Amino acid sequence: MPSLGELERAVMEVLWAASGPQTAREVQEALAERDLATTTVLTVLGRLERKQLVTRTRDGRAHHYQPVASREDHVAELMRDALDAAPDRGAALARFLGSIPPDERAALRDLLG
Repeated sequence: MPSLGELERAVMEVLWAASGPQTAREVQEALAERDLATTTVLTVLGRLERKQLVTRTRDGRAHHYQPVASREDHVAELMRDALDAAPDRGAALARFLGSIPPDERAALRDLLG
């Protein structure tokens, strides 16, 4: 799973929160507080497309971008990658479980059955 820079994460958050595909201008407007140029947003979207995190479709003159996977799928993949990098997967899981609040541990127990 490719790592994301801070601006790439911000763009992905906009795309994940959107109800459908977004143009670069719509992403730029959603990130208005950052005062980004359209070319900057297009560059980031292009990087995300090369990392296969977004798809681009053409609609007339505009391109629309949407995430390939949900935020939850992305986070799950990052977690799998982190576990794969650990020499002792069991120890890493134990540390993780020890670091989360009791209510989240209970939720995880419920998910596991």
